[in-house]
Amino acid sequence: MASIVLFGTFGLLLLISVPIGVALILSSLLTLIYSGILPLEFISQSLITSVDSFPIMAVPFFILAGEIMGKGGISRRLFNTAESMLGNKTGGIAMATIVTCMFFASISGSGPATVAAIGGIMIPEMVRIGYDKRFATSVVASAGALGVIIPPSIPMIMYGVTGGVSVGDLFIAGVIPGILIGIGLMIYSYFYSKKQGYTGNGIPFSFKRFFKSIWDAKWSLVMPFIIIGGIYGGIFTPTEAGVVAVVFGLIVSLMIYKEIKLKELPKIIADSAMTTATILFIIGTATAFGQLMTIEHIPTRVTEAILSVSDNTLILTLLIMIILLIVGCFMDTTAAIIILVPLLLPIVTELGFDPVHFGVVMIANLAIGFITPPLGVNLFVASGISGISILPLSKALIPFFFVMLITLGLILFIPQLSLLLLGS
Repeated sequence: MASIVLFGTFGLLLLISVPIGVALILSSLLTLIYSGILPLEFISQSLITSVDSFPIMAVPFFILAGEIMGKGGISRRLFNTAESMLGNKTGGIAMATIVTCMFFASISGSGPATVAAIGGIMIPEMVRIGYDKRFATSVVASAGALGVIIPPSIPMIMYGVTGGVSVGDLFIAGVIPGILIGIGLMIYSYFYSKKQGYTGNGIPFSFKRFFKSIWDAKWSLVMPFIIIGGIYGGIFTPTEAGVVAVVFGLIVSLMIYKEIKLKELPKIIADSAMTTATILFIIGTATAFGQLMTIEHIPTRVTEAILSVSDNTLILTLLIMIILLIVGCFMDTTAAIIILVPLLLPIVTELGFDPVHFGVVMIANLAIGFITPPLGVNLFVASGISGISILPLSKALIPFFFVMLITLGLILFIPQLSLLLLGS
């Protein structure tokens, strides 16, 4: 009965649109009151102990680094570089926007932050030169999902902490899958643009212009290499990489590009603190929820139930993928990872999955939920920028959804795409 109270209350609260963090803590409290298995102080203790972790310290640092770089002129310089490569081709501006999102994803570690930073610049620009507004908005919303796949990725940090997997290995494993999804989105954008007659910008490709744009954006472009190279080279941990990202972002934005003033820093820090507080609250409440599940032996029951469905590894794998797709539509990625990793990791390990490979697959799967209602965080951010309502935007995103689904299949069934850079 305690399990029924826990999940029943949680499901009901989600249906009436209660915020995910509040739904998690209320359902946990009601379960404790009903069952009496633990004192109510358990909730407050979980809120503290769940975030008392060295790897989780990377989360606020990467959020702050993303805020600094988003407002420090980096987005525009990244686009200029991508546009100098692709701008003269059919659908070139759309493809350049996707490449820009990929670059920015490797700085911010956040899907919504990528959509906000790039969408604010590129959606009006694409509409100005003749692109359909729904298509332009869809390009940014879908490419923004790469913010949680291409490292550094906040969900990868959470998966690593929850599943006891190396965050550094997850970062490195996410590089090729993130690029693959970006290429898939670019291929679709090219053929759609060709059908609609969206030509290039008419400026012939020039190595001089290309190298000039790279030189102008050099400090932006070097950032991902510092983070990944530093982690992979053993120079610093993922948490220390977050600190390096903040310091580097401040130096570039304040002293080199000079597009942020000292007086603007308190507002930037306050914005990142609000985002951090929201994520950490969800982490704390989801941890309490997960611990109650463990006490009720729910992970063991779920494992037994799923494994009893079939002896066929393919069927079980597809079932897990469908569960993740559905969960991604309704639940915040951080909460989903903290709750589902203890449930699913024993199952996929039994099926022969490498924990690092499954981490990339799980996060890529949940990333699709960024563009699917009713949660669809990227969907709402992009809608707010362009002014298009959710329903028509959701319809325009359907082809992008299938592109991401196809690339997810490749990542799932070709483990080398994730593990190649690790030498596995």
